[in-house]
Amino acid sequence: MTIEHTFQVRPVVVGDPELRPLLDGLAFEYESRYGANNELTRFPDSDFAPPDGAFLIVVENGETIAGGAFRRYDEVTAELKRIWTHPGHRRRGLGELVVRELENEAVRRGYRRIYLTTGPRQPEAVALYVRAGYRPLFDVTVYPGPMGPHPFEKDLPVPA
Repeated sequence: MTIEHTFQVRPVVVGDPELRPLLDGLAFEYESRYGANNELTRFPDSDFAPPDGAFLIVVENGETIAGGAFRRYDEVTAELKRIWTHPGHRRRGLGELVVRELENEAVRRGYRRIYLTTGPRQPEAVALYVRAGYRPLFDVTVYPGPMGPHPFEKDLPVPA
């Protein structure tokens, strides 16, 4: 028997029930790596709503398996946030897909640059952003333990 797997990338708004697995998964990840924290409540939900922000999810067979968001950082810069892939679906390229789709949407919204940070206990996120062409704005030769957030940036293509 063959099981067909297809997925969709689609926008959602904060409060959409399909977003809940992503937010719950992130809460678990952040707490297990950093202990109690306020990462998911630092910014108002409105930051991730159009026209300045967006939330995208990847749905496969009715299940939210990945996603991410961006918010306005400054007039020309979007800040990526909330990038997540369900543990059972990792190593399938979904993180790269989410980042690429968020970049495409940011370009459509007029942004020319992306800024993001990830934590020192998320080496897989650091690797994802480096593979996706982001420039580290920190010394990559320093052991990450004592460092705070790891910032990155990337220039976006100007539409023709």
